[in-house]
Amino acid sequence: MTTTDNSGKAAPASGGEASAEKAPLRSPLGVLTTATATHGTGRDGDIRLPRLPGFVESAFSPMAYEVAARCLTERPGGGTSRSSEAESGGGSRTAVALLSLMGDTTTADLASRRVVSGRVHNPLLFMQSTANSVLGHISREFGITGQMFSLSTLDDPVTELLAMADLLLEDPELDQVLVVGLELGGGERLAAVHRELSADTGRPVPDLPESAALAVAVLLGRPGAGAPVTIRATRTYDGDRSAASAHPGSVQGLFDLAAAHRRLLRDGGTHVLVTEPGTPAFLLDAERLPERIETETHAHQ
Repeated sequence: MTTTDNSGKAAPASGGEASAEKAPLRSPLGVLTTATATHGTGRDGDIRLPRLPGFVESAFSPMAYEVAARCLTERPGGGTSRSSEAESGGGSRTAVALLSLMGDTTTADLASRRVVSGRVHNPLLFMQSTANSVLGHISREFGITGQMFSLSTLDDPVTELLAMADLLLEDPELDQVLVVGLELGGGERLAAVHRELSADTGRPVPDLPESAALAVAVLLGRPGAGAPVTIRATRTYDGDRSAASAHPGSVQGLFDLAAAHRRLLRDGGTHVLVTEPGTPAFLLDAERLPERIETETHAHQ
């Protein structure tokens, strides 16, 4: 759910201005690059599953690597080769956060089916290590030596990842944070988990095909050169309550952020990104650099 105003004014939203202590962002962020990819969804724009040596069966790692690589190679001044980040030394000032509510559901289901059928367990099908493994692969390919995190949360992925990037960028030794959101389809077991999660909230159960994968990456820094679009917390949205809520763990909000970034680069103006009714929204601005939100304490204190 989003609104856009190309006049440079924030689109109105009811509710008071988000206070500094409640705002998910203590300081503005700059959006350097974004990348999205879908596989097996049946939608326009689906890509063939990229090949990633050492990773088998599941789309989780190839899709995570695909969008991460696009962001790191397409950023301003970042070059076009996969080795350019390492050669520039930017990897030492880059952190990475990968978020997925359910993780590698394909590998988990496949490993379980093999065990139930009495087949010998394949050590490559260790779904608990998938996220860390692909992060290690990204680190090696791009010379990234900053902090790396794997996250799983029932909270909104956009709010969680932006807050994480904001916190990490308080470190003077970091210049940028790559955030990645990933969601896979799944079988009946995944559907049962989502039905349980949604039982008390009425939120929908995802309808992705079992082989589907959605991936999105956003490279963030502080506002300034190389970040033509800025993002900051804005008013709490209390408007149209009839708008459909996303299912837990949905990365659609991150896709909306990436689409807004591309549109603002082309057309300019501002865009209000709303992830959930009653929560702080985010203002994306392609025309000016918002002032840093000053607080009495820094996020890392």
